[in-house]
Amino acid sequence: MSELLPILRVNPADMPETAIVVGDPFRAEAISHKLANAKELAHAREYRTFVGEYESVRLAVVSHGVGSPGAAVCFEELAKAGVKTVIRVGTAGSLSGDYKAGSLIVSTAAAREEGLTRQLVPDGYPAVADGAVAAALYEAALEAGAPGLVGKGITVTVDAFFSGVVELPHEAYRKAGAVAVEMEIAALYVIASLRGMRAGAIVALDGDSTAVDEGYDPHRNVVAEAVEAEINAALKAVVKLARP
Repeated sequence: MSELLPILRVNPADMPETAIVVGDPFRAEAISHKLANAKELAHAREYRTFVGEYESVRLAVVSHGVGSPGAAVCFEELAKAGVKTVIRVGTAGSLSGDYKAGSLIVSTAAAREEGLTRQLVPDGYPAVADGAVAAALYEAALEAGAPGLVGKGITVTVDAFFSGVVELPHEAYRKAGAVAVEMEIAALYVIASLRGMRAGAIVALDGDSTAVDEGYDPHRNVVAEAVEAEINAALKAVVKLARP
């Protein structure tokens, strides 16, 4: 019998080759309810792992918490367990006036404005989604629909959620055409590249990224509807990728 992974506390032999990852352990549980033969393998710290089947495709659903360093631990252990495809399903703040709360964005690449990946690769190393995964997610998102628009583009990964005395880079990236900001995608894309996995991400926009310090409310119905739509899109993308 294989030893348990030290952080996720799962047996690699129990893990399928495809995983959906989310920040919230309760969102992982919610997704598991959409699976046939769902089973919870472990719940250690913020890392909660389920396995099951969707349209006969076996997959895992794993939570990774908030922020790149903790999420990176999850991604690294998924690679050690033999996972080959990882799709992140999350929320993000909008950087574009074209995309309001309730919109879905497929991240084609991520600007590395966090600290984790700087300790793994040189500064010029790109964080890029796998083309097939991004295409499957975008197609599935268009089919699933959303309360807002469905788009794709460059997202930004940062460490800070609330602002301090140093200006966050949001405005510069808004001017450069980035569409959303969140906290884990760059880590996923870099680690996937280093460890031989393919990765993609879809996010539901929960509001204007510049309004986090005042009036931030991710619990509105329009956001919940977008999250439900992106979960369905991610599951459909898993099937598309498994059955070319």
